[in-house]
Amino acid sequence: MPGTCFVMHFQASETIMRQRNSCRKPFLRVVSKNTNAPKWRTRNELRLRVSSCRIAFMNVFQPWQLLLVTLAGWINRQQQDVIAYIQEENRILKNKLKGKRIRFTDDERRRLAVKGKVLGRKVLREVASIVTPDTILAWHRKLVAQKWDYSKRRGPGRPPVKEEIAKLTVRMARENPSWGYTTIMGALFNLGHVVARETVRNILKEHGIEPAPERSKRMPWSTFLKSHWDCIAAVDLFTTEVWTRNGLVRYYTLFFIKLSSRRVHVAGVTPNPHRIWIKQIARNLTNPIDGFLLGTRYLIMDRDSIFTDEFREYLKQEGVKPVRLPPRSPNLNAYAERFVRTIKECCLNQMIFFGERSLWNAIREFMEHYHHERNHQGLENRLIDPRHQIGLTEDSIACRERLGGMLRYYYRDAA
Repeated sequence: MPGTCFVMHFQASETIMRQRNSCRKPFLRVVSKNTNAPKWRTRNELRLRVSSCRIAFMNVFQPWQLLLVTLAGWINRQQQDVIAYIQEENRILKNKLKGKRIRFTDDERRRLAVKGKVLGRKVLREVASIVTPDTILAWHRKLVAQKWDYSKRRGPGRPPVKEEIAKLTVRMARENPSWGYTTIMGALFNLGHVVARETVRNILKEHGIEPAPERSKRMPWSTFLKSHWDCIAAVDLFTTEVWTRNGLVRYYTLFFIKLSSRRVHVAGVTPNPHRIWIKQIARNLTNPIDGFLLGTRYLIMDRDSIFTDEFREYLKQEGVKPVRLPPRSPNLNAYAERFVRTIKECCLNQMIFFGERSLWNAIREFMEHYHHERNHQGLENRLIDPRHQIGLTEDSIACRERLGGMLRYYYRDAA
């Protein structure tokens, strides 16, 4: 057989080299891997056999084929060395990570999946070091699934509900807790929107709004206050330091505010608030002709000592119920506190007052600006009581300044 001859050829050559170095051994013995191979006892027989093997070997392999096989074996050995080095390098890098998970991008997964599919699971078990073979093959299956994914070619399907209809539905449900799906559907039909009852249900569910039976049992504070705003007012006071002949004197300013309209009435300014002064203010506010508290049923106030028992009893007699807040809870009188911040930031904190008259003048100018020239966010950024027509675009622009330009108002000056 050619394989046997090939082995015998090299074994015989090795034996000849030994025989040349030592002439004491007259006989030679060559052992082949084939147990049935013959044994030669003389040198001539060996030479004849080697010559025949060489002839048979040359008949099987051409010289260029032998060179190609040798070169392929050398290249394969070089590749094995390179793979072994890269594997060892990867192991060292993984040890540097100290057990931290390696994060791959989609592009890196794609490249590893394509390369790993060519190698197969068996080879990957031997060479893969940063991920398992099952992971790489799973990435490959995902790539194949994406190839046959035609979801992007699908049509738009059922068109979504118009944003205007969704906003109207949510608004009706929040403003009318007792309205069910059918009632809201009918209200939308009155406005020219034809929707199904299930559509109303899905819109409310998407916005986290419960069905009518559950909504009607729970009334938020915002809804309760809005429903009673026309009959709720608040009272509070703030202090201002004023220079007088006796030095700095603290003046107290008492004001009332209606929650629904944000209108503010400054009731008085005094350095010494006492019970007679506050009671007279109560009489003025409840005047049946032009009193500021006409139509008011509840008056929110804190526990300041200026609001005496006599003051509260007089309000009760006039049909206004005082609502006293818990101690140290200014957030419960938020509208009044917000007005104090506004008047101080926009006016009082930027001025130095000499005498009570200068303080009154600043407050009076600010109140004119507050009611007629200042936009209020709580009123959808509108004016409380505009004195000029709003929204004109043709007339010339004019500017009214108050307190030396501290307060400005821009408007169209109609000819």
